[in-house]
Amino acid sequence: MDLSNRLKNLPPHFFSSLVRNIEQALAEGRDVINLGRGNPDQPTPPHIVKALQNAVEDPAMHKYSPFRGITEFKQAAADFYKREYNVDIDPKTEVAVLFGTKPGVVELPLALMNEGELLLLPDPGYPDYLSGVSLANIRYDTLPLLAENNFLPDYSTLSDEQKKAKVLYINYPNNPTSATATLPFFEETVALAKANDIAIMHDFAYGGIGFDGQKPISFLQADGAKEVGIEMYTLSKTYNMAGWRVGFAVGNADMIQAIGTLQDYLFIDIFPAVQRAAAVALSGSQDCVDELVALYESRRNVLITECNRIGWNVVAPSATFFAWLPVPTGYTSATFTDILLNKADVAVTPGHAFGPHGEGYVRVGLLETEDRLKEAIARIEKLDLFS
Repeated sequence: MDLSNRLKNLPPHFFSSLVRNIEQALAEGRDVINLGRGNPDQPTPPHIVKALQNAVEDPAMHKYSPFRGITEFKQAAADFYKREYNVDIDPKTEVAVLFGTKPGVVELPLALMNEGELLLLPDPGYPDYLSGVSLANIRYDTLPLLAENNFLPDYSTLSDEQKKAKVLYINYPNNPTSATATLPFFEETVALAKANDIAIMHDFAYGGIGFDGQKPISFLQADGAKEVGIEMYTLSKTYNMAGWRVGFAVGNADMIQAIGTLQDYLFIDIFPAVQRAAAVALSGSQDCVDELVALYESRRNVLITECNRIGWNVVAPSATFFAWLPVPTGYTSATFTDILLNKADVAVTPGHAFGPHGEGYVRVGLLETEDRLKEAIARIEKLDLFS
């Protein structure tokens, strides 16, 4: 059967090829330390699991979910934003329930944009942003994220054509660079949006993970942010609920309405029991989040110490569970990734997978034990690439 052009035009999924290479190595009996994945390695906290178990036993949860989410979850999302960021959210008009933020960022262009309109994306950036471009048949351009600008886009370099964009995506704490944003940057983003009638989508997937006592800030904390944009938050990272596929968008009521209308036709909504458990995650004790952040920070410290010990001069990430590390002289992201897998049985993600401006880096996940992180760097040390 001939597939639709919509499917034929989807971008290649880089991570599928990375997974195939790792699976091939494992099939050969090799002990691969996989630092290339982005799947949390810790279980969902027990009190959230128990909340789901209790909810599943409630016959009311077995019916069709109400359109646009259960009140309990949307109220919990609003309360979460008030408690964590002092941002007022109307749960009735300013919250959209999402099947995790990946579907959210892919479907937003379908909800807001017409064919041929322009979307601005970060480079490097989350590859699935491009899936939304293909499915909506829109144009896109990229804004480089450079180390010399702390991996923030420089809006002063925007061309007249780029200022005509319909939507701009930003993402802080950033995947893959782990950079964090400042309130002045978000205020500058709001000003740009208002001056040029650009809608903003802030991908806040790693909002719960900040190190050295610094909590990542929300885009919605900037004055006027709700007038121009929304923020998408997933429970996947903060609460180790990646497989649960639950998140939400908050902010501009018109954009939230657009997402809701599209999802009315595509999904109706998530299993109500999952939403009830997600409400417990947001509303209950946040000790589990503090413990998780402490675990990642300890792993980060081990990784950075070990890298510096072997002469790999790297900068410690200030957020997320990734580190964005420069490749040694004489290598590209791809060749360095290949030699690590083939010669040291260490898997990382090459930076160019996230866009042209990711070249020269690899992304390393903090999703292995400290002992495995030490072992990975010890294996890399034997390759004598940093002397």
